[in-house]
Amino acid sequence: MEAPVENDRKSLRTRFGTIALRSPLVAASGCFGYGAEFDSYLDWSSVGAIIAKGISLEPRVGNPPPRIVETPAGMLNSIGLANVGSTAFLEEKLPFLRETGASIWVNFFGETFAEYVECARKLSRGDGVAALEMNVSCPNVKSGGMEFGACPETLHKLTRECVEVSDCPIIVKMTPNVTDITAVAQAAAEGGALGVSAINTILGMAIDLEKRRPVLATKHGGLSGPAIRPVGVSAVYRIRQALPDLPVCASGGVWSGRDVVEYLLVGASCVQIGTLNFTEPGAMDRLRQEIAELLVRYELGTVERSVGLAHDCR
Repeated sequence: MEAPVENDRKSLRTRFGTIALRSPLVAASGCFGYGAEFDSYLDWSSVGAIIAKGISLEPRVGNPPPRIVETPAGMLNSIGLANVGSTAFLEEKLPFLRETGASIWVNFFGETFAEYVECARKLSRGDGVAALEMNVSCPNVKSGGMEFGACPETLHKLTRECVEVSDCPIIVKMTPNVTDITAVAQAAAEGGALGVSAINTILGMAIDLEKRRPVLATKHGGLSGPAIRPVGVSAVYRIRQALPDLPVCASGGVWSGRDVVEYLLVGASCVQIGTLNFTEPGAMDRLRQEIAELLVRYELGTVERSVGLAHDCR
């Protein structure tokens, strides 16, 4: 594939706190496999960072099927964080990720404080891992997940314990299923997190009319796709407004370059691409080109100069 022109490369560079990114486009955890699945679909220079699918200490089979259902503007999923486990990830999956040249972030989780901490310690020592994304926002597991991410006091303690054992920065993935997302973001920051990812999926349900029961085996699932983008934009705006020095990686419903720029303007330093990868696996090449064009059309200059400009227009 044709490489982007040098001017585009310069305009797309950004930083997430201490982490330099060649592009604001981030492959979202759970929607990009372990990276190798997309090798034949896109130019890796379009991708700033890859967040590997959620990793636990031991392998996990996830929830029973059915666990995905399409919605009018996205999908519901209840995968249950199925993964190969920390040892297999480090030995079998991480080597390919290093070859892409993208910044490698690893999403991780546990069912207890001890599992979170040990997972952070182990994964952070992986060769080439630049950051860990602490998943305290998954609505599809019985233990851990939102129960740790919805309470500021609990999140502060968990973040602090993981930061203390990690050899690389911690990014906290936020749930939108809370009353005040800024209070939770502040707890993450005070716990030592480099920044936050906002937002994870929104709790939802679909009903099979013929069977008169929920479609998903677990009844509830996480709603993603364009339907949740306005919620994500609002969350990023509020976090940036309350905590202007805290880096935010936006997530939720991106379908076009315009969507990415919208997130940049409300305060995101980079933007995750998730559900779109299922329908358009090479989407990040298209988005990269659209972003470069929009930066010129709206005289925004560069990605870094665009971050937070919506807060300056009153």
